[in-house]
Amino acid sequence: MTKETLQAFIGTWLPRLEEEMRRTLDCSEPALEPFYGMMGYHLGWRNAALEPERLPAGKRLRPMLCLLACAEAGGDPFDALPAAAAIELLHNFSLIHDDVEDGDETRRHRATVWAVWGVPQAINAGDGMFALSFRVLQRLRGIGVDERVVLDVLAHFTTTCLELTEGQYLDMRFEARDDVTVEEYLRMISGKTAALIGAALAIGARIGGASLEQVEDLRQFGRSIGLTFQIQDDILGIWGDPAMTGKAAGNDILRRKKSLPLLYALNHPHAGPHLHEFFVEPPSPQDVPDVMALLDEAGARAYAEGELLRLHEEGVIALARGLGDNARQSALYGLAEGMLQREA
Repeated sequence: MTKETLQAFIGTWLPRLEEEMRRTLDCSEPALEPFYGMMGYHLGWRNAALEPERLPAGKRLRPMLCLLACAEAGGDPFDALPAAAAIELLHNFSLIHDDVEDGDETRRHRATVWAVWGVPQAINAGDGMFALSFRVLQRLRGIGVDERVVLDVLAHFTTTCLELTEGQYLDMRFEARDDVTVEEYLRMISGKTAALIGAALAIGARIGGASLEQVEDLRQFGRSIGLTFQIQDDILGIWGDPAMTGKAAGNDILRRKKSLPLLYALNHPHAGPHLHEFFVEPPSPQDVPDVMALLDEAGARAYAEGELLRLHEEGVIALARGLGDNARQSALYGLAEGMLQREA
């Protein structure tokens, strides 16, 4: 699939995905309209007054991967639309709750749901979106997807829900610890970030008619690119160009974010003890150059970039097992390659 063909695929299926999601949030009961309106606000369809608004939908990476995997397996992406919508709703449920748990007041340059309507209503809106993700998944039966496939998809989806919450638990738990290891961090992002991307590919492939072995290969591919996606974020959060990322230089240092490069350096025998001194209290912008020097001393960037390449290669190998000779011509391979070059 060429870049132009991929763009055409997205141009065809992204509007259909949005339509499927909007249909899921339709409400005919006036008293409940604000409840679904909060969800629509989070998804960029309404403003804070709950009036219709058309913000850019974004790439909808996870559901598009689901539809692409279905197509690569030889299926009709139409059959995977309910699953793709469910995956995106599940992702956004986790974002609403993450914003509450992290105390983040803005997302995508707008106030978060809890910042507008309060914590209790935001939690409830997130819970509603979680339930709706299962409701839309049930539409697979209505469009004729084989019952055994539906059960497999439901099993993947349910397991992923648990993995997401496990990852978020570990992430919050790590905030109170000063001794987090690199291995623990990788376990955390495997649940919080990589699990849903892996599930999106596995579910799409299963609906598309892939064998169970191919489904597992594509799930492994998805997990690998999910991990590379997060590690690339970690690298950009420290060394990214502010003009590209929209964030201040060394943003993750100022936030004391336990990202992969920082954790590697904090556990370094020489640079680590000195680096810990900067994180007893929140560092100031004046501390950033000294912290960066310690990261360089530890080789933190080289380590993170090495992990990025290692995980990328693991993903490519899994994709080759799943798709055979066509792997490097697939849109999935192109997306994985693109993640290595992104700057924001």
